[in-house]
Amino acid sequence: MSEKKAKLRRIQTCFLSNFLAITAIAVPISAKAFVPYIYEPEVEILKKTGFSIGRTAAQLIQLGKTQDAARLAELAVRVQPDDPRLWTILAEAQLRSELFEKASQSLARAKELDPQKASLWFAEGSLAIRQNKIEVAISLLDKGLELEPNNAGGHFHLGNARVLQNNLALAARAFQQASKLKPSFWEAINNEGLVHFEMGNLKQAIEKWRKVLTIQKNAEPMLALATALNEINPGDEEAIQLAKNALAKNPNYVSSDYQKSQLWGSKLRKATTQLLTDQKLKSAVEKAEANSD
Repeated sequence: MSEKKAKLRRIQTCFLSNFLAITAIAVPISAKAFVPYIYEPEVEILKKTGFSIGRTAAQLIQLGKTQDAARLAELAVRVQPDDPRLWTILAEAQLRSELFEKASQSLARAKELDPQKASLWFAEGSLAIRQNKIEVAISLLDKGLELEPNNAGGHFHLGNARVLQNNLALAARAFQQASKLKPSFWEAINNEGLVHFEMGNLKQAIEKWRKVLTIQKNAEPMLALATALNEINPGDEEAIQLAKNALAKNPNYVSSDYQKSQLWGSKLRKATTQLLTDQKLKSAVEKAEANSD
């Protein structure tokens, strides 16, 4: 080999060695350069974000945009899954969207996170009533009242559950306790009247409905009182006028099925049907039937 060729071979060998050395170093550096940076927000930032989304969802509920609210609330609980307030907002949105089973699950999750919050037990109990899970509802409401015995709403819902259970004596007691805690709670006083009528306590029922009408001029106690007065004195003028006013205020009460949905018992519904056959009410009944849902 000539001296010129030998020199060229040494240069090539040196170049190759240096190239391999550089490559061995460069490969891992190059690989690291392509690893993306992932932003991991701090816990406090996540909490604030979740609460902000939840607050927006709550505002949408107030605006009646319940489906949009439910979607936002679902996002909120994904961002902050340990906040019972967000699960409660989600449950409210689901309830108003008539997603009862999902609402029940959301309330149950909120209750797991904050088991000492009585309002969650009451809300789940009320929802169980709507799902016709009466025994479950009573158990949930009883637990809520253990935590907060002076909650008028809790006693009211318990009274409703007792009506559906057909335990009228306990229902009357629950409604009475609700109105005792909150004297202006006309719905509780009204429902106590419903129970008294079914139990045959006509005088007490009339007393309750007259009391309600001093608080709230609502169609339900008007028609119920009209029926009770008509039972005592068929064709009673006050009863006829009350019935006319009630049907004008809420024509849905012309329907026995609607009355039943408002927890009217069979005795009251039957007596009301009899009242509404009075010829003096013919025009009012026909108009209500035309305008009812």
